[in-house]
Amino acid sequence: MDDASLIGLMGRVTGTVGPGLVGEVIVRVRGGAEHFLAHPADGTARLEPGTVVMVVEHLPPRTVYVTSAYDR
Repeated sequence: MDDASLIGLMGRVTGTVGPGLVGEVIVRVRGGAEHFLAHPADGTARLEPGTVVMVVEHLPPRTVYVTSAYDR
């Protein structure tokens, strides 16, 4: 999977994402669902488990930067 193919995909936070934290998200990809380590795209947001997010950057192999998909 190339880097660009994750960008724009939606996922859900499974472990709190925030400044100074390495969170976790689950994203539907390649016909299944995979977990990725996650950081807030803006560097300041705190995203709690259950928050729907969008991937804005992918650092292979398993790290993504995310932002909330909806206004909070």
